Amino acid sequence: MLTKKAFTIVELMLVILVTAILAAVVIPIMRARVDAAKWTEGRSMAGTIASSIRVYGAEHGPGPLGSPSPYGVNKPLLSELGLTAIDLQGSYFNDTLYSWVTTYDTINNVLTFTIIINRPPEVSTPEWWTLTELGTWSNSDIAELAGP
Repeated sequence: MLTKKAFTIVELMLVILVTAILAAVVIPIMRARVDAAKWTEGRSMAGTIASSIRVYGAEHGPGPLGSPSPYGVNKPLLSELGLTAIDLQGSYFNDTLYSWVTTYDTINNVLTFTIIINRPPEVSTPEWWTLTELGTWSNSDIAELAGP
């Protein structure tokens, strides 16, 4: 007698179940890696802004004693930093997603700044990243990361 060998419905359902479990585990991990890669673009541009702020501070310094700091209430504009909107145009990030706060302590001759990068629509998390003059990164999901 000739017998046909084939998969039973239970075996097929088991394969589908294992595949679904693997997909449920792998997809979120892959999504997080894609978001991290996209944020790399934004963080790189923030590093460019940080360098420009440092150069601006070195060129303009605190000004004459008793005069307002070039930072004061008015932060340096993008054009004053030697950058244009095109310099900050990437695949996911553009100049509208960046803002910064700068202060210059004229007594101690210390420049401080914080650059804020807001999340573009194409990225799911985190909501924002910040970079300080010390090179410290932080975001809305974690407290602090040292270094770039």
